[in-house]
Amino acid sequence: MSESKLNVVVPKDYNGTPIEVVLREGEAPELLEIKEPERVVISGTIDTPFRWLEKRIELINQKASNIIVNRDVMGIALTVDETNYYQSDIRGELKTSKEMMEFGINTEKKWEPIKLSKFVKMHRAFFTDKSQNMMLVSTLKNFKAKVNQDIERSKEENGSKVDNYSQVVDSNLPKSFKLNIPLFKGFACEEIEVEIYADVDGRDVTLSLVSAGANEAIEEYKNKVIDEQLDAIRQIAPDIVIIEV
Repeated sequence: MSESKLNVVVPKDYNGTPIEVVLREGEAPELLEIKEPERVVISGTIDTPFRWLEKRIELINQKASNIIVNRDVMGIALTVDETNYYQSDIRGELKTSKEMMEFGINTEKKWEPIKLSKFVKMHRAFFTDKSQNMMLVSTLKNFKAKVNQDIERSKEENGSKVDNYSQVVDSNLPKSFKLNIPLFKGFACEEIEVEIYADVDGRDVTLSLVSAGANEAIEEYKNKVIDEQLDAIRQIAPDIVIIEV
């Protein structure tokens, strides 16, 4: 017969009510592994730092936080508890919209006429004029270009040389077309005019899409949107230092 003892501490104000003691036999469960705190790292659209501060401003020390603004990359970065290894890092970026990237406007993207025809047909919703979309699809499917090349080469006895080359391309492509698409992720659509540039090399033809208006609007928006976000942050967090780099 085994015997075990149990020490029970009785409170001073004990009133004599029976105390129930439960004894369990067996191995105790393993303790949960102690883990280090994790850094909070969030990356989103340009208003992400403001949205985060809007709900947590009373939980942070503004004097120990900072905001770094980089207009070249169109970004705002909020660092909370800046001397803590596990500091929070909240970043917002003004990102080019998915639609602009897919069209390849103002990028190095090259289109074959037939592939651009299919793409334009499937993205008719972004055209301000649906009849213009249909005409462009048909033109791209039946792309024709007349290339006139002039080559002049000569060499004189005294060593002088003439080497001129010119190429004129006359195609059935329209000069431009209009789209109604968002310039930035999370923003409303804008109407822009897009031009088609053709690059002809023998039988190989590639097309690129260019929009000076979109490029100008992006430059204007970039500073306007960032300034609006900084003004909103100053309203709710006036003691956070803002640094431009």
